[in-house]
Amino acid sequence: MAPRANWKGFLRLSLVTCPVALYPATSESEKVSFNQVNRKTGHRIKYAKVDADTGEEVANEDIVKGYKVDTDTFIEVTKDELDNVALESTRTIEIDEFVDRREIDPRYLIRPYYLSPDGKVGHDAFAVIRETIREMNMVAIGRVVLTNREHIIALEPFEKGLMGTLLRYPYEVRSAEEYFDDIQDVKVTKDMLDLARHIVNQKSGHFEPDKFEDQYETALIDLINQKRAGKPITAKARPRGENVVDLMDALRKSIGRDAAAAPEAPRKAGKKPRKAAAGQKEMLMPIAGKKPAKEAAAKKPAAKPQRKSA
Repeated sequence: MAPRANWKGFLRLSLVTCPVALYPATSESEKVSFNQVNRKTGHRIKYAKVDADTGEEVANEDIVKGYKVDTDTFIEVTKDELDNVALESTRTIEIDEFVDRREIDPRYLIRPYYLSPDGKVGHDAFAVIRETIREMNMVAIGRVVLTNREHIIALEPFEKGLMGTLLRYPYEVRSAEEYFDDIQDVKVTKDMLDLARHIVNQKSGHFEPDKFEDQYETALIDLINQKRAGKPITAKARPRGENVVDLMDALRKSIGRDAAAAPEAPRKAGKKPRKAAAGQKEMLMPIAGKKPAKEAAAKKPAAKPQRKSA
C-alpha cells in the first residue's frame, strides 16, 4: 500500500518551484493501544457530543468552532472564515532563509517528515534544491500549513529526498530558569571527573537504533498474552533507588561492576538482527479459532506442479 501524504503542494526557492508531498517519518501504529470498556457488559464506551447546558446530543452539522471570551461568551468562527485566512504556506513551502544546523536549539524540534517530489514532473528542480542545501551544509527554513496551523519547517537532505522537521515558535518553549534555579552550585573534583570519565569510556558505543527494545511494549504484550491464556497475574517487584552516601565509593564500585559484566556475545555470521519496531503485534497470541500463520503455512498442501505449455 502506497504511503499517504499529509500534505501536497509546492516547494519554492526564489523562482525555482516543484510539486512535493509531505509524509510522516515516524509512526506509533505498532504500539499496543487500549479502548475504554464497560466492565459490566464488556462493550466499548461511546462518546456523544452533548450540549453542556441542555444535555442533549448535538449533530455534527450543528457544531461550530468558538473562541472563549469569558465563562458564557464564545465568538463563533465558521470553516469558511478560517479558510479565508489566506496563507501562502497553505499550498507552498517558501524557503525564507538558510541557517547552520548547530544553531537550532533542540527544544524547538517537534517531529520529522519526509519530503519528496509529487508525480513525475519537478524532479530536476527538486534535485537542484536538495543538492544546493547539501553542498552548502545548511538547513533551509520555510513555513507550511498543517491541520489549520502554520508551522516553521527545517529542511535538510536525507538520502534521495529531504527531511523536514517542524519547529516550535518561541512562545511555545518554556524558560529553563524556573526549573534550574534551585539546583545547587557544586564543585566537582578532578578525581570524581576522572572516575566518571572512566565509566563513560566503558559504556561508549555507537548509535544503533536496532539494539533498542521497547521493554514496556514487550511487557504489555506479555500481560495480554497471559490474560488471554487465563494465567494468574502476579505483581513484580519494583526496583528501588538507593541514597548515595559516599559518591567516590559509588563511582569506584560502578567501574568494578561494569568491568566484571560479561561482554556481549558476537552475532553469528548470516543471522540478521530482529527488528525492534516492525511486527511487534505479531507477538500477540492468535485469536481463538484461528490458526497461527506458521502453523497454517505448514499444513497448507503443496501446490501441484503446472504443466508447461508447448
